[in-house]
Amino acid sequence: MPRKKQVTLRDLAKLLGLSAHTVSKALRGLPGMSEETRSSVLRTAASHGYRTKDQERSLVVERIPIIPHIPRRFKLIVPGSQLNSRMPQLLLEGLQSKLGEYGHSVDAVVLPAAVSNRPLFDAWIEKHHIPYSDGIFISPIIGENCEQMLLELPLSRVLLNFPPPAAEADSVVWDVGTAIYQSVRHLTAQGHKRILYIGGIQEYRGFRLRWSSFVQAMREAGLETQPEEHMTGEYRSKELWMAKAKEFMEGRRPTAVVVAIGDRALWIREVCEALGKRIPDDISLISLEHELNASWPELSRPVLLIRECGIRAAERMLWRVANPNVPFEHIMLQGGFYKGNTVFPQK
Repeated sequence: MPRKKQVTLRDLAKLLGLSAHTVSKALRGLPGMSEETRSSVLRTAASHGYRTKDQERSLVVERIPIIPHIPRRFKLIVPGSQLNSRMPQLLLEGLQSKLGEYGHSVDAVVLPAAVSNRPLFDAWIEKHHIPYSDGIFISPIIGENCEQMLLELPLSRVLLNFPPPAAEADSVVWDVGTAIYQSVRHLTAQGHKRILYIGGIQEYRGFRLRWSSFVQAMREAGLETQPEEHMTGEYRSKELWMAKAKEFMEGRRPTAVVVAIGDRALWIREVCEALGKRIPDDISLISLEHELNASWPELSRPVLLIRECGIRAAERMLWRVANPNVPFEHIMLQGGFYKGNTVFPQK
């Protein structure tokens, strides 16, 4: 017997102040509305537990129970270094919104940097009851040694990151490689050639992918580049980061900057102001921000689908729990590009 919907299509339309026809089109992925409207419809439908018939059929095909017999509890493992970042918060929001639809829950657990060997790791997982959870989500920016120990746990696992070679886990991640391509192509289309890259290139897999994508995109534009020409080091304090950025800006005299690290756009704006440079009149700027920056909404940026990654990862986890013996899958979510107003054509 089909599950009776608690909320109808007309209920959603009334809540949103839209026609039922528009709501239906949004849920079916049809054109004819802004992305803001479509996102609003999807969020409202998800928060009220509304599913289309096609969505319910897909759950049956993937053997994910719509109404669980047993509520499950999951853990999101977050590195201590990211406590002040919006990235893990967005992931957790996405996970909670989707798992909550099915009556499940997820809690964030902080992995301290001091947990660096097996005895400390074993004590930490016991303290937080991780072996007794139904599965774990592994956040980015976790050291490779700890990540490997997490991947070895006899639990269902979903990496919210690019997987290491032969990783025995599913993965879901936002596509930063394409985001860098979009950024470089937008700048070169505006005539920019002296483009400064700011971001680490060694410490994490996602960072290495960003840099390799930048090099390839520049090469396709006929522009060769070397690491020493860009700000590619790891700088732990804001003061040191800004001092290095000022040094590179003065030395390289770029016409455009790509900041490949989240939450750094406002820092680079401070550096430009200190140098007497205006954005975008003197220097064009693109930044890989984790989300829309309320204090700078017109910042040009690729759209990183971090919260959506959490939603998709929750679906993948429930699929894995229901299908423990099928091959692992690796998923990348590609966002669009918001042109904003911080890129001007090169004079």
